[in-house]
Amino acid sequence: MRAMICRAWGAPSELRLEEIDAPQPAADQIRIRILASCVNYADTIMIKGHYQTRPDFPFAPGLEACGEVTECGSAVTRFKPGDRVMAMLGYGGFAEQTVASEIDCYNVPDSMSDEIAASFLIGYVSSHVAIRWQAKLESGETLLVLGASGGVGLTAVEIGKALGATVIAGASSAEKLDVARQHGADELINYKADSLKERVATLTGGKGANVCYDPVGGELFDQALSSLAWGGRILVIGFVGGIPQIPANRLLVKNRSAMGSSLRYYRELRPDLLRASVEELTGWWRDGKLKPLVTQTFPLEQVPAAMTELLERRAIGRIVITVA
Repeated sequence: MRAMICRAWGAPSELRLEEIDAPQPAADQIRIRILASCVNYADTIMIKGHYQTRPDFPFAPGLEACGEVTECGSAVTRFKPGDRVMAMLGYGGFAEQTVASEIDCYNVPDSMSDEIAASFLIGYVSSHVAIRWQAKLESGETLLVLGASGGVGLTAVEIGKALGATVIAGASSAEKLDVARQHGADELINYKADSLKERVATLTGGKGANVCYDPVGGELFDQALSSLAWGGRILVIGFVGGIPQIPANRLLVKNRSAMGSSLRYYRELRPDLLRASVEELTGWWRDGKLKPLVTQTFPLEQVPAAMTELLERRAIGRIVITVA
């Protein structure tokens, strides 16, 4: 089979498309003929050697995919050959075939396209477990979303609306904010042109946001922390703009909380909550409350170009690799 292979830590340009042996499923795994896979920011970190896990060389990056089951391990009970599934992977999505643990796979709704299914799990589930189970956002509260037009930010906007919150979307351009509005944002902040802290205060009547979803970090984190209401919670999702420092006194004075949220924790320690997230999300999708946005597709041989789009922060919505 063909796969986009990483043989040394480095940049996307160092990946190479190679012919390798197809993987064989263990007892609790299924083998999948990949139809489409999705590019995540974590893929760019993994190939640099900076991710939470460091696969042995050589490996194909790619943390999620959609495809057809071709073989089941002896202990697998939920799937059979021919089923169309979406899978969360440790790696291996940028290839023609992969293996995945049964527990990390879900049936694709019949009317969901391969491209949407390939990009559904990590973006939506990462946001859902953070907003639903970590921050415990309640109907009527205000959710501030940074990077609101990006792959995970846009999912947070939709999830906030589905939960009954007022959503303030923050992004770096009018074009990106227009996308966030189309997906349900109630208020918009261009933080390249305006002060995030001042605009949040104005939009909330001086109260502040109850929850902030921050996949950006960097300089924006300080303003976002200042924008929280009494008892506000800031969700630390990622660090596209750099890793911020959190002064403890800033949390104390208004009873605020800074909360990390890692999908890996739910996969390993709370699979019950993760499965509940997937069930609620697919239900919302069927009801039309979620409108996944795939704006660019690339063939397998152009994975490096797709990853560069993400690294240079040009992406709006999700970038998908069409494999078959």
